[in-house]
Amino acid sequence: MSRPGFLASPFFLGFDEMARLLERAAKNSPDAYPPLNIEEPAENILRITLAVAGFAPEHLSVSLCDRELTIKGERPQSPDGRVFLHKGIAARGFMRSFALAQGLEVHGATLRNGLLQVELTRVSQTYEIRQIPITIG
Repeated sequence: MSRPGFLASPFFLGFDEMARLLERAAKNSPDAYPPLNIEEPAENILRITLAVAGFAPEHLSVSLCDRELTIKGERPQSPDGRVFLHKGIAARGFMRSFALAQGLEVHGATLRNGLLQVELTRVSQTYEIRQIPITIG
């Protein structure tokens, strides 16, 4: 069975995981809730900021599993009997996932004034040149 797409080239060896990431990104539709910013405040630092007004810290979770950063928010059930004349504030949970490249590490998360900020740092990689011995026979 051959691999489709530009990663099908015989010169791309071991990029199966990248092909899966690209496929997953193509299938996922971008969700606009909650709104977010991704910025680079300094060299080798990234910051993801989500607008999570109304979420308490105990209703938010930030986890990292196999290079996938997942941010979840779960709203507790509101007390019954409330009557809304207009309900424009979103009262739903959310889940946002980000595939992290090698060398990106999660530094921490901070909730302040309804904004959840997740700090990422890029660890500089060192490259080495190795000679591979050729054996005979």
